[in-house]
Amino acid sequence: MSTLLLSHPACLAHDTGPGHPERADRIRAVLHALEAEEFAMLLREDAPEADAEVLALAHPRAYVDGILSIRPEPDERLMLDGDTVMSHGSRGAALRAAGAAIAAVDAVMEGSVRNAFCAVRPPGHHAEAARPMGFCLFANAAIAAHRARSRWGAERVAVVDFDVHHGNGTQAILENDPAFFYASSHEMPLFPGTGHPHEHGVAHNVLNVALDPMSGGPEFRAAWGDEIIPAVEAFRPDLLIISAGFDAHRRDPLASLNVSTADFSWLSQELVALADRACGGRVVSLLEGGYDLEGLAASAAVHVRALMRV
Repeated sequence: MSTLLLSHPACLAHDTGPGHPERADRIRAVLHALEAEEFAMLLREDAPEADAEVLALAHPRAYVDGILSIRPEPDERLMLDGDTVMSHGSRGAALRAAGAAIAAVDAVMEGSVRNAFCAVRPPGHHAEAARPMGFCLFANAAIAAHRARSRWGAERVAVVDFDVHHGNGTQAILENDPAFFYASSHEMPLFPGTGHPHEHGVAHNVLNVALDPMSGGPEFRAAWGDEIIPAVEAFRPDLLIISAGFDAHRRDPLASLNVSTADFSWLSQELVALADRACGGRVVSLLEGGYDLEGLAASAAVHVRALMRV
């Protein structure tokens, strides 16, 4: 079976303004890397818009309606907090980003594809149930996890997050339900200041591994190989969702880990193998962070290569 690549031009219209690290060039860089001949077998589809009712699986409906009601003029940008921007194109981009996550879950769970990668923005793992935060409007990974259960009857869904920043929104939305497992490696101390190792969720369904600044490949691989992957395998998920942030890369300007492209390749292969053992290979991967274009493009390419098993 094939690997599905979901994206949409609307994701380029989310205008965060000059100098903002979460910019449209991120998607352009990823998609350009995936134009190489080795990725010719990808099944490429446009991401649909998410339905508000599905977004409300992870967010209060009042929050969903409130975000969707914000429609700046074409030359206007509104700051929702110190980092999070909405422009004229943000509503459409956010609906396509969440819609990609939903469509990816549907395709993987129905068995039409083996796995999927969503090259979309804005990212989602900082968005809390009723608050936008850290570049994020809707909690795409948490929405995907809820979709797997509500539409496909998944009894256990695991979300793993290797972004350099802790996915506070994903954890907060999922941690009180034992049907979900959330695991993250992230630099600490660093924004958003959550993700302490003592946070365990309602049923030991949260695992956070904090990495000291300047940690590199050995520490990153140990966090995943010795702690997170065994814990996820013990949870026995029906679906593995990946919050694929590549800002732990040594080139990234927003953090200070020293993870290499080769480390992301290793982890991606390990997660594919984990999914093979635990859940029939079912993986949905969602782009989160990554703000150095060269590091992002190279890392996303090796991640998708692992999904394709080439």
